[in-house]
Amino acid sequence: MCTVCGCGDSVVEGQTPHDHSHDHHHHHHRGQDLHFGQGPAGVAVAGMSQDRLIEIETGILSQNDRHAAANRARMAALDILAVNLVSSPGSGKTTLLCATIRAMQAAGTGPVAVIEGDQQTANDAERIRATGAPACQVNTGKGCHLDGHMVGHALDHLDPAPGTTLFIENVGNLVCPAAFDLGEAAKVAVLSVTEGEDKPLKYPDMFTASRVALLNKIDLAPHCDVDLDLYEANLRRVNPTIDVIRISARTGEGMEAWLGWLAAQRAQAAA
Repeated sequence: MCTVCGCGDSVVEGQTPHDHSHDHHHHHHRGQDLHFGQGPAGVAVAGMSQDRLIEIETGILSQNDRHAAANRARMAALDILAVNLVSSPGSGKTTLLCATIRAMQAAGTGPVAVIEGDQQTANDAERIRATGAPACQVNTGKGCHLDGHMVGHALDHLDPAPGTTLFIENVGNLVCPAAFDLGEAAKVAVLSVTEGEDKPLKYPDMFTASRVALLNKIDLAPHCDVDLDLYEANLRRVNPTIDVIRISARTGEGMEAWLGWLAAQRAQAAA
């Protein structure tokens, strides 16, 4: 169970299942919305108090932060720039990442390596390896995010060279990865133009945690009923300082700005 998002069995800690027949009247009043995330824990799990949820989540996150801090120190010693790519499934992360790696190789910007997170399959790692960049696939099983411990093991396997740009492609999920530090320099949210302009408002934690938003598949915008300025306005509503780069892996639009952002992060780290 991931207590950060509240997923998992609702039968917890010896509790009996909740009998929903008694509260069916809550669900049949039209126009009545249900809000389960308004307690101090920000999440509700049947049979668990808010205090207990906070206690569990604090324990999980503090343990994760210790692993993330170790990753961060290890990468800093090797001058590795780590970027955590986060998005919903199907945003085009892997296609964009392959295009990014090829552009970096053409520009001679130094070694690149990738940690690929998915619940199952090594499909994405194989796509990355086809570019010539080393990749380590991390399958999380039922897990909905990468964590600091997994990334530490992936670093052991990859053993990246000094000066590497390390891309961590997280599990496609706009909820839990927001809460888990992996030791990265920055989270980068990939958001395709096909996903709806209200996406940042629906998943504010992720876009608040991200330093930059790549508004991806910009080449599809003319074919969609989409307001790009509204996308940007909604991103800035939840995160006033977020950088927004409109980009297309297919046409290359925005790629120069994205590579420039990465170069600026590397220069900043060196300074």
